[in-house]
Amino acid sequence: MRWPIVFLMYHELKLPGRRLCQHNPGYVRYVVGAAEFQTQMQLLHTGDWRGLNVSQALGFPSRPGVAITFDDGCETDLLAAAPVLLELGFGATFYITAGFLGNRGFLRRGQLQELSKLGFEIGCHSLTHPHLTDLDDPGLRREMLGAKQQLEDILGRPIEHFSCPGGRCNQRVAGAAREAGYRSLATSRARANRASSDPYGLGRIAVLRSMPALAVQELARGEGLWSLNLRNAMQNSAKAVLGNSLYDRFRESVLQGLSTL
Repeated sequence: MRWPIVFLMYHELKLPGRRLCQHNPGYVRYVVGAAEFQTQMQLLHTGDWRGLNVSQALGFPSRPGVAITFDDGCETDLLAAAPVLLELGFGATFYITAGFLGNRGFLRRGQLQELSKLGFEIGCHSLTHPHLTDLDDPGLRREMLGAKQQLEDILGRPIEHFSCPGGRCNQRVAGAAREAGYRSLATSRARANRASSDPYGLGRIAVLRSMPALAVQELARGEGLWSLNLRNAMQNSAKAVLGNSLYDRFRESVLQGLSTL
């Protein structure tokens, strides 16, 4: 039997005394504490789940598994996430924003090479983290193919998987991913993936700082996805009406207001 597989999406992990890469509310809500991440992974391991990278997950093995993915390429990928995953024997895919390498709080080239040598899969999260649906065709090629080539030059191995910044995706973006030579494209659609799923429209579920560890277990089992889908549908409707930039400014102002309550 081939099980449907949930792709979990993480970003920066919070280490005590360490500054975050960004501090705006829209970013911070995706920052999970390193200790919380360890608890979440331990619970999955105790529940006999396998932690998979994207390539492994797309094989849809018979044993239940969950894909562990990280976006952006923060330094805590190596400092905090990798040790936990190695201890548990979990795989993971780290989607790197190539243009962020070397910036404060992000991986340096040597650290990215170290992460890869540890056995973790490296994917691409664009060159400069724009909303891809807003770009013209040359811009798409630069963000998808140009970033892919940069990462391949650093690592000396193929980069086969791509995740969309902000989850923004459409058919033109999916087509550009195919043309650039990627095997898959991940979105932020809240759904489990099956063997019949389109590899250029994979669902992923963001793990937020407010989520308890048991909720992550429930997500891995595919529970509660209907409510996330409803929320995503409402967000997508707002994005369609407002456009990406205006929607992001509106969301940031709302989150900023909530953070001051």
